[in-house]
Order: sequence, then structure tokens, then C-alpha cells
Amino acid sequence: MKRYKKIEGDASFRKFFRKKNSDFTSIIVFAKKEKFQNLLVYDAINKVLIKNKILAPSLYDESYSKNFIEIEDFGKETIFKRLNKKKTNKLIYFKKIIELLIQIQSIKTKKIKNFQNKFYTIPQYNKQILSREAYLFCDWYAKLKLTNFKKDDFSNKYKKIVNQLISELKLKEKVFVHRDFHVSNLMLVNDRIGIIDSQDALIGNKAYDLASLIDDVRFKTSKSFKKKVYNFYIKKQKKLELHKFKNDFEILSILRNLKIIGIFTRLAIRDGKKRYLKLIPYTWKLISTRINENKVFFDLKSLLKKNFKKQLNEN
Repeated sequence: MKRYKKIEGDASFRKFFRKKNSDFTSIIVFAKKEKFQNLLVYDAINKVLIKNKILAPSLYDESYSKNFIEIEDFGKETIFKRLNKKKTNKLIYFKKIIELLIQIQSIKTKKIKNFQNKFYTIPQYNKQILSREAYLFCDWYAKLKLTNFKKDDFSNKYKKIVNQLISELKLKEKVFVHRDFHVSNLMLVNDRIGIIDSQDALIGNKAYDLASLIDDVRFKTSKSFKKKVYNFYIKKQKKLELHKFKNDFEILSILRNLKIIGIFTRLAIRDGKKRYLKLIPYTWKLISTRINENKVFFDLKSLLKKNFKKQLNEN
């Protein structure tokens, strides 16, 4: 007898159900909106990961015309849940995650056949995508918080500064980037770490996923802990221009977290998902920490202080 139980979703348009059939379970991913990305691309990226010996959900069945795929069930234990348990050695888990990240960044596969037997090529994480994402901050958050008189002036200045910051990035776009590489998207599967929510993967900057992991808005860690994780990653690298990497790490962390404030505001206004708003204060804290570490942020810091002094200074 088959039984279906709805399970907690994420910030996307997807819905998830756990299907139980005797002793066997699987996950049904349903997506009517943006189904190409959420079903076809999701499975294609999973195939890339699996091909490179990284644990990602296998496809069991698909009915693209009916808006769903059936995939492997990794269970209920995210790394996020494990890390929130008492007496968990957080650094041990983060070191394992860094090992996984290095493995992911060594992926050379950029093209794979999807379940419709057509080739999918992973796109480049180019400057246009980066800037469009960072603009979400002024398109949603600043638009909501500033007066009509202020918001146009802010938007013009903000976009120029964002484009300038992106032009300061030093590393080439050449590694597999998950884009949401953080502890909520990593699952404990027996003794291995499985990775989910990979449909937005692109080929991009080596520092991006590390910034996503270390400056994770959902999981609070101390400055000293962040430094230990960062240094462990650096120690594992053979050829890395440290100054360039640090520069890109800081820029991408700030751009990503500005984007996240915009996305969380959009989720609340457009989609009625207000639970994400409570994460915004810590996102500001991450921005205010990084913004003091590099003189490249001088103009951005001045602009944010002028318009969002309370949010920046509270942290």
C-alpha cells in the first residue's frame, strides 16, 4: 500500500512528498512552476554529481508531463539538525564538508544527458547573473524601506557600486558552483554526506560556495570558527593565489547576502513566506562584519550607512 506524506518545503516553488511503499521510501518532487529548472535540470545536475562519485539523489521515475519526478530518499537528518544537537563537534563536520566541497570543485563534467535524452550544459555564472542577483536587494528590500524620493537615488548608486565590485573579482569562472552550499542542503546518509537542492548549479568562482558555507545566514557561527573553516580550506589547496581568493571570498559573501535580503523580502511580499524575515538581522550582521575587512567596500559601506545605518550598526 502506497502512502504519501507532505514534507517541509524550501524557498522554491516545489512541493515535496515522502512516498512509503512497504519498507521502501522515496521522495516525490512536484513543480508546476519553473518545472524545467526544478525537475529536469535538478535531475541533470544530480547525474553530474553522481557521475563524479558525489552522493546526490538518484532518479527512480519521472512524469514531466504531470509535473513530478520521483527520487531517492536521503532521510530526515540534515547536517544543520546534527550541528544543533548538544555535544556535536562542529569543526569535525565542517572539515568533512570542506573535503566534499573540494571534491565538487574538481568536477570537470559540464554537459550531461537529461531524462528526455537531450544534453544539458551547465551555464556560466557570469557577471550579468551576479549583478542581477545583487540588484534584488534594491528591487525588493530598499524599495520597501526607503521613500520614493530616496529609493531611486539609492538604486542608481547601488547598482554602479555592485558593478564596480563585480569588476574587482580576480578569479576566473571555472569550477562547479552549487550556489546554495550550506548545512541545510547537506544530508547525513549513513557515514556519507549527501547533497540536495542542486538545480541552480553553475560554472563559476571558486570562492562562492565557501562563502555560502561559512557565511550561512541560517546557521550562526563565531568569527573565530569561520576563520578556522576558511583556513582549513586554504590548507587543503595546492595552487591558490591567497590574496585574490580572499578578495573574491569577501566580495561574493557580501553580494550573496545582499541578494539574500532581497530574496527573503520577496518571499514575504510576493509568496507569503514570512518565516524568512527573521533571518534578515543576522544577514545584516554578516554584511557588517565583512564590509570592514576590505577597502574595496568603502563606497558600499558609505551608501548603506547613509540609508540603512540602523541595520548596519545594530550588528
